[in-house]
Amino acid sequence: MTAFDIALYRPHIGQAEIQAVTDVLRSGWLSSGPVTEDFEGKYAAALGVPAAVAVSSGTAALHLAVLALGIGPGDEVVLPSLNFVSAAATVALCGATPVFADVTGPHDLCLDPDDAARRITPRTRAIVAMHYGGYAADLTSLARLARTHGIALIEDCAHAPVTDSVHGVLGTVGDIGCYSFFATKNLAMGEGGMVVAHDPALGDRIRRLRSHALTVSAQQRHRGGSSLYDVDTLGLNYRPTEIGCAIGRVQLDALPAAQARRREAVRLYRDHLTSLPGLTVPFADRPVEQSAHHLFAVLLPRGADRDALQDALRAERIQSGVHYPPTHLFTAYRERDPGEQAALPVTEDVMARQLSLPLHPGIGAAEVRRVVEAVSAAWRTP
Repeated sequence: MTAFDIALYRPHIGQAEIQAVTDVLRSGWLSSGPVTEDFEGKYAAALGVPAAVAVSSGTAALHLAVLALGIGPGDEVVLPSLNFVSAAATVALCGATPVFADVTGPHDLCLDPDDAARRITPRTRAIVAMHYGGYAADLTSLARLARTHGIALIEDCAHAPVTDSVHGVLGTVGDIGCYSFFATKNLAMGEGGMVVAHDPALGDRIRRLRSHALTVSAQQRHRGGSSLYDVDTLGLNYRPTEIGCAIGRVQLDALPAAQARRREAVRLYRDHLTSLPGLTVPFADRPVEQSAHHLFAVLLPRGADRDALQDALRAERIQSGVHYPPTHLFTAYRERDPGEQAALPVTEDVMARQLSLPLHPGIGAAEVRRVVEAVSAAWRTP
């Protein structure tokens, strides 16, 4: 439901999702069970990895990654400020310090490996690489950096489910890959996520931490296993529901076709917007086949009035957004570490100018042209 003719994002929910939810309700098993297991297996197969762990959200996936690596008080994790706040929050909630690093530049809004390297100290335990908008961060350089310092590489794939790149399938290159299936994501369950790990032992630890670290799961007990269990470490309830995973399973099947429709919209946007004077389209030099295209971001010229442009689009009943306000500028993070964090000039520059335009599988060529026309009509070069 939206007040806009052309929404920033519109989830595709069809009869297949409705039927999948109905089947779960009729089964009588609502928490994680056989549907969840099947979804995990299908997602792992799509990535080309042995196993995957379904969780309740992308935030839960990141939190479990940090917990499974044993990161805690006194440790540091290097990550981009240009991301949703949950990535830094999961580090801080474990008692560790998020150390924010800059992005590469206006044409690449992912973590800058050189700046990340400058921020590594003896206390650094991990790097988080976020694949902004569904475009791959420089995993080759970041993996090399992590190996050199003996630290972990966590891939934040909230924007990039089942996405190939020149480095490999995103989420399978680093030590741990974390995915989000929030309502606005390419694979949308409402709430949900997935975690994959290179090391099977680490993956098993994540699976146990997901469910209170019980030695015997509820499903095992239901199938006639022991009613008794042990808890040998502290865990959480980050299990998904069968309802969410039933939706996710259908969405996974539909993902290739949905991604193809996103690519067509991006081609149209690139064809028409790259010629506007002063406008920058990040990642425009990347092949459209090597991105999930979760967002279509543009950067306005320095000094441009972003609010005025958004108002002009709103007047045409077109929604737009900003992704994301830099985490290091939020009050909670300034108060945690006042005066200690170095400035992030590239991040602060690009995010003062960033604007996200509508992009989702249901957007058609006519709607893209309408967005382009509205942007062009309102365009002013300062």
